[in-house]
Formats: sequence, structure tokens, C-alpha cells
Amino acid sequence: MVIRDALAGRDLLVQSPTGSGKTLAFGIPLVDLIAPREQGPQGLVLAPTRELAGQIVDELESLAHAHNLRIAAVYGGVGFGPQIKAAKRADILVATPGRLEDLIGRGAVSLGRLQILVLDEADRMLDMGFRPAVDRIVGLTPAERQTLFFSATLEGATGRVAAAYTRRARSHTHTEPERGAAKIEHRFVAVDSADAKLDHLVEHLAEEGAGRSLVFVRTKRGADRLVKRLRSHDLDAVAMHGNKSQRQREQALARFERGDVMTLVATDVAARGIDVPDVARVINYDAPEDRETYVHRIGRTGRAGRTGTGISFVLAEQAEEMRRIRVGLGLHGASPRRRATPDQEANADGPRRRRRRRRPNRIAA
Repeated sequence: MVIRDALAGRDLLVQSPTGSGKTLAFGIPLVDLIAPREQGPQGLVLAPTRELAGQIVDELESLAHAHNLRIAAVYGGVGFGPQIKAAKRADILVATPGRLEDLIGRGAVSLGRLQILVLDEADRMLDMGFRPAVDRIVGLTPAERQTLFFSATLEGATGRVAAAYTRRARSHTHTEPERGAAKIEHRFVAVDSADAKLDHLVEHLAEEGAGRSLVFVRTKRGADRLVKRLRSHDLDAVAMHGNKSQRQREQALARFERGDVMTLVATDVAARGIDVPDVARVINYDAPEDRETYVHRIGRTGRAGRTGTGISFVLAEQAEEMRRIRVGLGLHGASPRRRATPDQEANADGPRRRRRRRRPNRIAA
């Protein structure tokens, strides 16, 4: 339905979760509706991060080539020269807002002949503070363009922006089957203090057969600090965050994908474009800010038909917010509990055990 309406030239509002295969939903219409020319990009995809921009180009490159179209990605963290050359020749441009504005300011890119504008993961783009830049970019595109707006949510401010950017748009909502409940085991571990989280993390990562682990933290500094602390416990890890250069981020991800290092510590922004199919577990070392962030993080495991585990460390002051997240996602059986033994935690989603002598020491759900 999405592809059919896009091919018919309609503006679209598509609510779709991360990792649901939406790249082809806008990629197929892009390559089908655009004719190769020498007059600047006819298709533009705006993405919140350089990792996602690169991933989109990787997925669509062969499709574009088959239609004799040239596609290029432009994003920060690398030199201008090669990107300017590629952007000038591109029929389809995939860009982060900041770098695109830089190239427009240098006269390297003109959007006057744009036919199709795609905003991918628009909610994340707005959350990251790109609204002014996106407004300016949209203002440089032709009024008669076709706009395809993809977002994990179309509520609140995101919905208002979507309405402003589109005309008589068709709405589509893509809801995946209960993939989280069916393929991902959710564990919530109560911890006494921030310092105690490291002991729990070391214990998890040191388990035999732990597999690839993606650990989420809130800050760039926290990511680097955690990697150093893990290495002091003889656990190799690499960090991925916005202060790393593009080359450093690509190298860290490549080492993680190859299995040279089994633990990747990342911030939410840096991890937006990660698509490694065999991540065995995602660990929320720092609690997510909201339900959408939780879904995005835990969605990095249990991909491509595999099973996975999501583990969240919960401080006492975070218990109520985590309870709201669990209830909102229907994870009623996964209450936070203090980790006394591996067996206790492993059965967090399983049948209730008989309690002996004393009340369970766990956070109220």
C-alpha cells in the first residue's frame, strides 16, 4: 500500500518502527519515479545520523544502479572534497541536515529541481534538534514536490511538523507482530547504586557464551569511561558516539560485526544506524529516557528471526518510569528485581517461584 501510493505520486505519512524494512518502501518509488539527469538531485532523503545515511545508500545502491541512477551520501565527520564531487553528480542524495546545509552554503548542492523529498526517522531528527535546519532545507525545495514522511510516531510535535511538510497526505501505520514478546526476553535488574551497575555488567559480559552485547549509555563521556572500566576487568570493548570521527565509528562497528570485540558501548544517537543481525543481548546500562528509546534500543537484538535478550539496570528512582514503560509495552511479567543469583534473573519472565520465609526484595511494579 505504501509503495503503491508513493508510485501514484501522493504525499505519505508513514508511522513505522525502526528496523521494519521501510528503506525499500521509499527506495523503490524513488528509483522508479526519477529519471537520470545532469541538473542536480531529483530525490533527497534526510536522515538523522551518518550511520543511517550510509546504511540507506548501501541498501539502495544496487537498485539505483539498475535504473542508471547515481546515489550518494553526505554527512559530517569527513572531508568536503569527495562529498562535494559526489553530491554534484547524484540523482538521489542521502544527507544529514547539518552537512547538507554546509554544501548548500558552499554552492555545491541546489534543491531547486527536487521532485521527491523523504524524511526518514523524522521523529529522531526532531528530537536531535534538527528542526530549524530541516525547516530551512524544506523551504529551498519546490512547493510541488512529493513528500514521504517516515516516523516511529506521528503524535504531538512530530505530527504537526508532518502536516506542515505534506499536502493531502495518505496515512499508513505499520505495526509489526509482537516481535518483542515472541523473540526477545526482557529482564529488569534492580541495582542499589550507580557504582553497583558495573559489577552487574561485568558479570553479564563474563558469562560463558554471552555473544555480542550492545551496551547503551546516555553520554559520550560515559561511553568512554565505561570502556576503560571494562578493560580494567579484562573485558575488551569499544565505544561509539558522536565525538568519534567517522573513521573511528566505522572501525568500531566493523570490529564488533567481525567479532574481534564482543561488546560495543554506544549512545542512542550513535547507535541509530546499527543493524547487526546477531546481537545476542542489549543492555541498558543507563536507563532509557522514554518508551520509544527503550523500543529502539532493545530492537537492536532479536533481529532477522533470531532470539535476543534485553537487560535493563534499574535504580530505585527510575522504578516508576520503568514501570510505565513495561506496562505501556505489555511487559507485565517482567518486574525489576534484585539479582541474587543467575537463576533468579533468568526466570524474570518465567513462572513465579515459591517465596520462602521473607518477602522478595524487589522494586514495586
